[in-house]
Amino acid sequence: MTQAAGPGAAIDGATIRHAHFIAIGGAGMSGIARIMLRRGITVSGSDAKDSPILAQLAELGAEVFVGHSAEHLGDADTVVVSTAIRESNPELRAARERGLRVLHRSEALAALMAGRRAVAVAGTHGKTTTTSMLTVVLQHAGLDPAYCIGGQLVTTGLGADDGTGDVFVAEADESDGSFLRYSPHIAVVTNVEADHLDNYGAFEKVKENFARFVERIEPGGALVASADDPVAGELAGAARERGLTVVTYGESAGADLRLTGFTPRGLGSRFAIEGLGELTLEVPGRHYAHNATAALAVARLLGCDFATIRDGLASFTGSMRRLERKGEAGGVQVFDSYAHHPTELTADLQATREYLDQLAAEGRTGRIVAVFQPHLYSRTRFFATEFGRALGLADVAVVLDVYGAREDPEPGVSGRLIADAVPEGTRVEYVPVREQVPQVVAELARPGDLVLTLGAGDVTALGPLILERLA
Repeated sequence: MTQAAGPGAAIDGATIRHAHFIAIGGAGMSGIARIMLRRGITVSGSDAKDSPILAQLAELGAEVFVGHSAEHLGDADTVVVSTAIRESNPELRAARERGLRVLHRSEALAALMAGRRAVAVAGTHGKTTTTSMLTVVLQHAGLDPAYCIGGQLVTTGLGADDGTGDVFVAEADESDGSFLRYSPHIAVVTNVEADHLDNYGAFEKVKENFARFVERIEPGGALVASADDPVAGELAGAARERGLTVVTYGESAGADLRLTGFTPRGLGSRFAIEGLGELTLEVPGRHYAHNATAALAVARLLGCDFATIRDGLASFTGSMRRLERKGEAGGVQVFDSYAHHPTELTADLQATREYLDQLAAEGRTGRIVAVFQPHLYSRTRFFATEFGRALGLADVAVVLDVYGAREDPEPGVSGRLIADAVPEGTRVEYVPVREQVPQVVAELARPGDLVLTLGAGDVTALGPLILERLA
């Protein structure tokens, strides 16, 4: 696979005349392509399969191809790749042979961010939602930011676009170290936990890279960090020693922006920021209240007043695949989540339980049916026990086999490891054949239940199929 290199000389975006994207249909790649198109750069790209995203890019003027071939490069002077692209890809191989400039997607994004007040949102969990919330708040405030998110806003269906303002908000991906390409004016660290150990090997390396990310904040810039996360707290201390502006947030007593009085309210919540006022959200879960507080901190640093931020957050209706409601059939509600780490599963299942508890108080009883597809063999191997423990928060757990993504299968590593780790008290069904899942779930679910599909793979496509079977 193509690995993201360490920090190097910044690429001048003005020198990119024709960019060709390999795997242009991905969330991050398509977003960068969209911004380039908005800026008048010629864009072409290929993907292994057709998708609505390819059609959208074609409507904007991109030349898109289904399948990979060296001929697709045309007269491109720059080729953009992600970490998942292998050196054997015919387009990448041809680009190397022709001596074309090959950029990792993080380098391409950094080139687009140059000249703007860049806000880079990083963290093991919550970065997509925090980036999304901040984008919506800044739009509400009339700042018209450019943005590039690892997901899509429910309101617009877009995960990226250019803006006329001088702010650029970007989700900063730590998985392969590519966030070290950015030199933000403001950085956010939501939390730091062990993940992507297939790349880092040990948690200490993860922490080292986050420290390097904070060191890349430009002089006179700022760090927004969780006061509740111990590693983020350490990073905040180091940033203060460098003379950077630091704003901490969370429920800890010492937080600069202290969140209090969190109260679930249907598929939303209400809480207060000490000394500022009350906020309401239309998305459920305590973790989203924390994301909103981080977005509040950044927006204030960018000059927005509390009332404007409050109204912007109240208008936020969510990001796709972040506890996204897919529909209801047969008295069963179906939601979808991108959660693919034990902490993320725990947060989403706790939020779901709070919602069902509220319904129970109204006399509407139901259970949580969690449908989980593990993502990556390495992550399954590292965290099988923790995944099982998290799924114990559901009443019924349906575990699929591993979605390998960029990884080859590992002997002895399958969804069975997780299914076997689910504690007693939760009914477990291991269903390795994905096509059988909708029928299995439809037979398990009963009126009043809530089905939650979880995972970073193609489990997201099962929601509509489950609804069909339930109907």
